[in-house]
Amino acid sequence: IIAWFLNEFDGKVAISSSMSAEDQVITDMAVRIKPDVKIFTLDTGRLFPETYDLIQQTNDYYGIKVQVYFPDHREVEEMVNEHGINLFYQNEANRKLCCDIRKLRPLARALKGLDAWICGLRTEQSVTRILTQHVEWDEKNELIKVNPLSEWLEKDVWDYVHKNKVPYNLLHDKGFPSIGCQPCTRAVKPGEDLRSGRWWWETPEKKECGLHEK
Repeated sequence: IIAWFLNEFDGKVAISSSMSAEDQVITDMAVRIKPDVKIFTLDTGRLFPETYDLIQQTNDYYGIKVQVYFPDHREVEEMVNEHGINLFYQNEANRKLCCDIRKLRPLARALKGLDAWICGLRTEQSVTRILTQHVEWDEKNELIKVNPLSEWLEKDVWDYVHKNKVPYNLLHDKGFPSIGCQPCTRAVKPGEDLRSGRWWWETPEKKECGLHEK
């Protein structure tokens, strides 16, 4: 499915990577097929040091340049000065505002001019992703969204990573199956779902930043 979209949508498709293990698997597959494929990531300004290290490691390992999109510094300044540096802990509205300014708006710029984007979503990850399809229509961004690993299990992801020596975030070895911004991510506890460490103070059905909401 990755090969088909890279060939049929040449120049009009990109891989969106949060540097997760799933996204690293897709990057590995895609670079083998089309070395100059567009791969982008969103730097919110609040990422873990390990995530920044992985961006550089991925570039060096594959000989590519992951394109990095940043939020508008003026919007971030206005938001922080009005609501506080850690506004996301205060209420859901503030958390979504932060995600909107730091993630959704840069994503819109990254997707501009594209007809499709490829993501690492899996149905197993959380209740908010259980209906994820291989290929979907992204109404919010008005383009095709491709989730080639939607039916993969966590074991499948890690089997591929280890077999193919794919670079991955070292936080995965420390109890972080899902990694986002540093203030909004914690290690998971035994028995918790894979994304329970994200925005852990909110209820499970609300745990999306908006990038992948229907």
